[in-house]
Amino acid sequence: MTASRQNASIISSNVLKEFAKMKESIPHQLLEEYEGIVIIPKLINAGFGIGGKRGKGVAMVKLDNGKWSDPVFVTLTGGSFGLQIGVQSVDLVLVFRHKGVLTKVKNGDFTIGGDISAAAGPVGRSSTASTDYKLQAEVYSYSRSRGLFAGITINGSNLGIDKDSNAAYYGAKATSQDIFAQASSNTEAVKTLKETLAAF
Repeated sequence: MTASRQNASIISSNVLKEFAKMKESIPHQLLEEYEGIVIIPKLINAGFGIGGKRGKGVAMVKLDNGKWSDPVFVTLTGGSFGLQIGVQSVDLVLVFRHKGVLTKVKNGDFTIGGDISAAAGPVGRSSTASTDYKLQAEVYSYSRSRGLFAGITINGSNLGIDKDSNAAYYGAKATSQDIFAQASSNTEAVKTLKETLAAF
């Protein structure tokens, strides 16, 4: 287990904590009803007419007992066209309605906006903040920007399993499906991430 991969879980925990401090955050109700989450800290979004983005993070799904699985390491890459200029570091959180979207990826990848579309998520601190909002999108996206862009579009981006990081952290034989099916990691970083997510 390398320090950088331990840090991925710690940084992801910090991203969730920062989101929780925001006045308009991810509704608790959404996390109760939806079954998967992807956290990409410090996604780099850059462009000058033609843009690109890349980041590494973790994905987790809810198990049958309601607890969150161990984190699977993932990468997000993509490009975009349009009037854009600047460099932006974004903390990105994607909330998935069905965990099967993530667990069926195996060791491959899928395109957001091609295989499945993401919509800007509803916001609100309390569990009732989105009562009137129909939670029907397959994926809701949330971003916390610290750069020059006004916003971020992730449709057209590719979400893939980081096989090398998963092998280094869990062992060469561990597949993403194996990791998504368990909650057995006892490392402090993973425990903190799960506690932060459960308390969100």
